[in-house]
Amino acid sequence: MSTAVTFNGPATDVIAGPAAGVVIGGCRVLAGASSWADRSLVRDGGFYPSRSLSAAQRLAYYTSRLPLAEIATTYRFPPTPELAKRWAATTPPGFTLDVRAWSLLCGAPTWPESLWPDLQGHVKPSRREATKLYRQRLPASVVDECWARFNHALRPLADADRLGVVIVRFPTWFSPKAAAWKELAELPSRLPGLRVAVELSNERWFEGDTCEQTLGVLEEIGLSFVCRQSSTPTKPVIAATADIALVRFPGHPPRLASQAGTQSETLADKLTWWGPLHRYSEAELAAWVPAVRDLASSSSEVHMIMDNCWRTNAVDNAASLLGLLASS
Repeated sequence: MSTAVTFNGPATDVIAGPAAGVVIGGCRVLAGASSWADRSLVRDGGFYPSRSLSAAQRLAYYTSRLPLAEIATTYRFPPTPELAKRWAATTPPGFTLDVRAWSLLCGAPTWPESLWPDLQGHVKPSRREATKLYRQRLPASVVDECWARFNHALRPLADADRLGVVIVRFPTWFSPKAAAWKELAELPSRLPGLRVAVELSNERWFEGDTCEQTLGVLEEIGLSFVCRQSSTPTKPVIAATADIALVRFPGHPPRLASQAGTQSETLADKLTWWGPLHRYSEAELAAWVPAVRDLASSSSEVHMIMDNCWRTNAVDNAASLLGLLASS
């Protein structure tokens, strides 16, 4: 069934409601991009029927093509309840939005201007002109308030049944030490009533026996583990630790074991490596089908997030991966 929707121009036939995911043995598998409003997608991608669509129209059109999106802008600036209400109002029932936690809450360097104006006075005068704000330089009571406000802002999205998980993306220096284990244990109480996923950047979490401990603790706490597609010969860690399993495809092209991190790796290689420009091939995506099916066997939902937002790379790869899963 389709319906005609007008976008400041000719009517375009779109699927009514959100595009469907794939159901595997009772598990709903969703895929989407980490941005539906990336500049190159809007201006150069050819994905949207018009460049002049409003923000609400773009999101409405996106939901007709894919069942999931990640809101990554909340990593830089925390959302407001009003913004969350707009996201809920411009998405249909059945569509899912995963939200990145604000950088300050993750312990990462944060833009000072992203802190709420009424809390700015808690920043020491000597730090107010700094280019970055650090959580450890704020009073604990202020950090608690930041968590509470972030949680409150997402409530309209959760109440509308649009919120998937809140992804807490920890920086590379967040390693398996006592303070880090404690912080993980506190996450459910920081975001009560919301489903939370953790993305761990430091490889020490996955070394030897620590890997099993890491996954065991996340499962015990009830936190989802974000698996990451690896661009190196190192095998990625694939595990479901909660009802929702997640896989991030960061968009880094594969590197040969003989070149990665060596002198033979040219500057052009490194620029390509760090740039989110890689468009996954059909073969690269097909190689993930067995892993996604394994995750689906022990989860109620699997979310696959394409972070290679350059032109139509992310949206095309998300649709392709869903197609491969449906036909496998």
